[in-house]
Amino acid sequence: MDKIIELAAAVGRSLQNRRLVLATAESCTGGGVAQAITEIAGSSEWFDCGFVTYSNASKTALLKVPAAILSAHGAVSEETAASMASGALKNSSAQVAVSTTGIAGPGGAVPGKPVGTVCFGWAIGDAVETEQVVFSGDRHAVREQTVIHALQGLLDRLAKQNQE
Repeated sequence: MDKIIELAAAVGRSLQNRRLVLATAESCTGGGVAQAITEIAGSSEWFDCGFVTYSNASKTALLKVPAAILSAHGAVSEETAASMASGALKNSSAQVAVSTTGIAGPGGAVPGKPVGTVCFGWAIGDAVETEQVVFSGDRHAVREQTVIHALQGLLDRLAKQNQE
């Protein structure tokens, strides 16, 4: 857990230095990224809100993920992750968003998407990047690795943005 808190604090410093605000859109992590962020004292200066959209209906209702994307690609897809991240920005006062959607297990695997498959979306302004990763381990391990990867991805993208 220490690594998660260290990453969350680093994300906070990076956002604060750039005067940016974060929103999260989470499915398989159930709010774990937002929890890590809010462990950091003063996070209210750089964290707006978190959306926990576990069902497809909530992804559509709260984040405006088009039903056509969910139907064509499934909830666990880079297309859905991108739409979730964009939706978090559109439905908050944040300029930066991260999304997670995946199969933490032990059930839920489908052909081509084994347990541990997680899709991420990172949005900074109009730019959205996605990634799909397959983690190993039990449900707890998959969720923990997902939170770490989401936070590290934020740090990497904020650093890259600073170099451009």
